[in-house]
Amino acid sequence: MADRRGDTWKRHISEQLRMRDRVQRQAFEEIISQYNRLLEKSDMQAVLSERYQSDGPRGSQLSAADGGMRGDIQQEMSQMRIKHQEELTELHKKRGELAQNVIELNNQIQLKDKEIQRNEAKLVPCLSTQIATLEGDCRKLNTFLQDLERANQMLKDEYDALQITFSALEEKLRRTTEDNQELVSRWMAEKAQEANRLNAENEKDCRRRQAKLQKELADAAKEPLPLDPKRISQVPPGGLLDSIGNIFGYVRVQISPQNGTNMNLFVYFMMRGRSECWAKRCGLSCFQEAHDGEVNAVRFSPGSRLLATGGMDRRVKLWEVVSGHCEPKGALTGSNAGITSIEFDSAGSYLLAASNDFASRIWTVDDFRLRHTLTGHSGKVLAARFLLDNTRIVSGSYDRTLKLWDLRSKVCMKTVFAGSSCNDIVCTEQCVMSGHFDKKVRFWDIRAESIVRELELQGRVTSLDLSQERTELLTCSRDDLLKIIDLRTNTVRHTFSAPGFKCGADWTRVCFSPDSNYVVGGSADGGVYVWNVLTGKLERLLDKHHSSAINAVSWSPSGAFVLSVEKGSKAVLWSDL
Repeated sequence: MADRRGDTWKRHISEQLRMRDRVQRQAFEEIISQYNRLLEKSDMQAVLSERYQSDGPRGSQLSAADGGMRGDIQQEMSQMRIKHQEELTELHKKRGELAQNVIELNNQIQLKDKEIQRNEAKLVPCLSTQIATLEGDCRKLNTFLQDLERANQMLKDEYDALQITFSALEEKLRRTTEDNQELVSRWMAEKAQEANRLNAENEKDCRRRQAKLQKELADAAKEPLPLDPKRISQVPPGGLLDSIGNIFGYVRVQISPQNGTNMNLFVYFMMRGRSECWAKRCGLSCFQEAHDGEVNAVRFSPGSRLLATGGMDRRVKLWEVVSGHCEPKGALTGSNAGITSIEFDSAGSYLLAASNDFASRIWTVDDFRLRHTLTGHSGKVLAARFLLDNTRIVSGSYDRTLKLWDLRSKVCMKTVFAGSSCNDIVCTEQCVMSGHFDKKVRFWDIRAESIVRELELQGRVTSLDLSQERTELLTCSRDDLLKIIDLRTNTVRHTFSAPGFKCGADWTRVCFSPDSNYVVGGSADGGVYVWNVLTGKLERLLDKHHSSAINAVSWSPSGAFVLSVEKGSKAVLWSDL
């Protein structure tokens, strides 16, 4: 590099000298050419003089007639000599001037050379230092590059090893899953056989008790004793199924068809009875600080034993409902921003949460482990729901798109542009319903990736919920109205409002009761409002324990509990116990 820099400045100086030589030479080319012509004439004059001198002896022998001619020639020659002498003098003068100019130019060249040497003397140490520094930097960079190449190769080797390990573990997981499915199938078959055996034994026991009772009645009828009215009015027990009905809320209806055979029809009213009981005599079970900051989402598990809450502290907390109280069970971590939505799968084994870090995550409930992280949205994910097969989920985002994810391949299968920020989602078997910031509820066909229909409300849609039969859709909007939409006719069936009820945020969640006979929602004033679907009137107002706006409510599938969460980090469990 130093040799290259030295050649560069030397080449520059040489080019400058050649340019100066060309400029100065052009100024003296004409003088030099005239000087050369004078030299030629001088040479010619010398030749003529020699010839004239050599012809001198012979000239004396010429006749007197030639004397005049020679005199003219001599005179002409004298004039030419004088002229040539003057020109030669002038040339010598110019030559002297040119010599003086050359001397001056040489002096200037010497001065410039000295100046160049001084500049070189000044620049060489600085350039040497810079060159040494740059060479040191180059060596460091080469060393760093070699280290990076070695680290890259090591990481590549580790990645290959991890890939091989992952493939082996994936194969092991597949075999374990298959074995697990086989064991579950066998276990279910054995449980079914055991249940059949128990049912058969129960039926035998019922028939034996009925036969015994009939025998006792027959024996009593043979005795000549007075009849006791109380004993006559006593109804024989209907067996094990009547006992189960008394425990869980069954009603037995006996039907006698025309053919004379009897059929027992059991109608299950447990869910409806629990919801009605809760709505009429609900009370506070417990309340506590659930998160470090605002609580955005809440959801009960399908079995009502667990509930989950999600907040701005980036955690999902699991709680176990024991004797009407919430006991902490664990926390699900891994999110990088606040939680916006929570959903259990139909079996209660997995929990899906959407968050403000543009991602959705899935944990296993038993071991609190993070299983999947689904990224791809360019905005906050405000809602995420399992489809009915539990192998796919749908997520809606602030980036105005909906995405369909396959959990088996862990990839996004479809992306649909909705045109407006999606605040909530509910799903049926083949249809996805989404509520948006532009006041519209959109119905999507999963197979066709297209909008089936749209329904416009009077305010921004904050929440959606489906009834138990999945024939009615509950909506909540920023115009402070709750509406029930009949999905079969696409019309608004009921509209609920109340003095003081106000939707507090764009993500305020409301829900149906398990039997779909009531709807519950939280207000910005901290009150929990319960409406009767059949009458359309406000059934209860619970307004004593929240101090800030309520973000979400959830009604347990058993119908016994309602949990409400607020912006002030508090969660309140309401119960009829």
